[in-house]
Amino acid sequence: MTLADAFLNLATPLPFLIMMVGVTIGIAVGVMPGITAGMLMALTLPFTYSMAPTNAIVLLISMFVGGISGGLVTATLMRIPGEPNAVMTTLDGYPLAKKGFPGRALGLGNAGSIVGGFVGWLFLVLLTRPVADLAVLLGPWENFALVLTALVLISSLSRGSFLKGMISALLGVLVAMPGVDQTSGIVRLTFGIEALTNGFQLLPVVIGLFAMSQLVADTMHIEQGNEHIRASMRGVFLRLGDYVVHGWNMLRSSLIGVWIGIHPGVGSAVSSIVAYTVAKNVSKTPEEFGTGSEEAIVAAESANNATTGGSLIPLLALGIPGGIADAILLAALVMHNLRPGPLLFSTNPEIVNTIMATHLVAHVAMYVLMTAGVLVFARLMLVPRAILFPIVVVFCIVGAFAVDGQVSDVWIMLLFGLVGLAMELARFPLAPFVIGFVLAPMAEAKLRSALMISDGSMWPLVTRPGSLGLLLVAAACFVWPFWREWRARSPARK
Repeated sequence: MTLADAFLNLATPLPFLIMMVGVTIGIAVGVMPGITAGMLMALTLPFTYSMAPTNAIVLLISMFVGGISGGLVTATLMRIPGEPNAVMTTLDGYPLAKKGFPGRALGLGNAGSIVGGFVGWLFLVLLTRPVADLAVLLGPWENFALVLTALVLISSLSRGSFLKGMISALLGVLVAMPGVDQTSGIVRLTFGIEALTNGFQLLPVVIGLFAMSQLVADTMHIEQGNEHIRASMRGVFLRLGDYVVHGWNMLRSSLIGVWIGIHPGVGSAVSSIVAYTVAKNVSKTPEEFGTGSEEAIVAAESANNATTGGSLIPLLALGIPGGIADAILLAALVMHNLRPGPLLFSTNPEIVNTIMATHLVAHVAMYVLMTAGVLVFARLMLVPRAILFPIVVVFCIVGAFAVDGQVSDVWIMLLFGLVGLAMELARFPLAPFVIGFVLAPMAEAKLRSALMISDGSMWPLVTRPGSLGLLLVAAACFVWPFWREWRARSPARK
């Protein structure tokens, strides 16, 4: 299946319906405070078991795109980021809406989102295959070093301290160890618990970490109320002149989003911050930022959506997820016996092209729905959490039980809900944990293959140019946070 065939497939009734449902639910969830796109994708995973792989991917990508964009509504009308990436939008979207221009603020955000989505898609199409072709040349030592580099990079760029990010990633690797050793067939680290013979299943772990932990945390503030502004259609439709005025800002912010999205573990929240900062530094009216600046809204939303395309590049080309949503997408592919990476282009080109086609068409659908249905989506943000959260809890339990029909998976899901809550309270990032959990089996398999080739010697890891170069990158990523902290403290010492 070529990319053109993938677009034609999306035009057929069932895939098109799945895409529209995915985008609509994604936007709706992004609008509701307390529920994120990652949580939605995690809850949806069990229901994709019986779907064709291409339809499952269409649904998840559509939810990803819709969820990233839906946070704009609550950020603008309630000053609450429905998604973490919408934090910067609240700084100017809400003030502009409070001035009497809520439609204008939403229209600018929608315009930035569609432009950012298109730029992200363009780079996704242009860069993914060349990167994958280069990755095919890597041997097992290089692949093992690549996973190490990804884990260190994700930890160094995660929010909070580097050590907490690294500890989180290593905990994820440790949790992936129990079960049957795929090489020797020996059961390891189960401590006599029969339910751990097959190890911790991905779905209960993901649902517990991202859904249950977030629900428990938000339940502590379930009665919290917020002032909101009534949505308006006035100003939602932008004129051509608005695109001319803000065109360069949209393009620059989109390029920033793509570049940051390519780096694993950074995410759209960071890209919106960087794009916002750059826009303020080059603006002729920086004093307006924080008071309802149109430039600020455009910059933040363009970067948000461009990051989605950038983050899919390392996932498809290298098999390394760029963030939480990408890790869940990786889990979906693994569930359907598909392994993202350079070989995916030759073994399952229909999956790659479906992802690329859905990414673009879902952004167009998102723009239409967010523009025409903004009044409807704005009503969803007023749904009481006391009604919404019990429904989500039921989906969590059903989703965990549906994996193997084992009650033990429900208990594992609840256990990791408490683990996720504890990590959030201690400010340990969750993304490195999940990515470490997902990548650990691949790293172990590559290392064992490499050791078999070298008769147990680890020297090729540092004598082969490719693996050595990746290790040097990992070392630089490891040292960088400490060097940065030392530089920050040195003026104080002087």
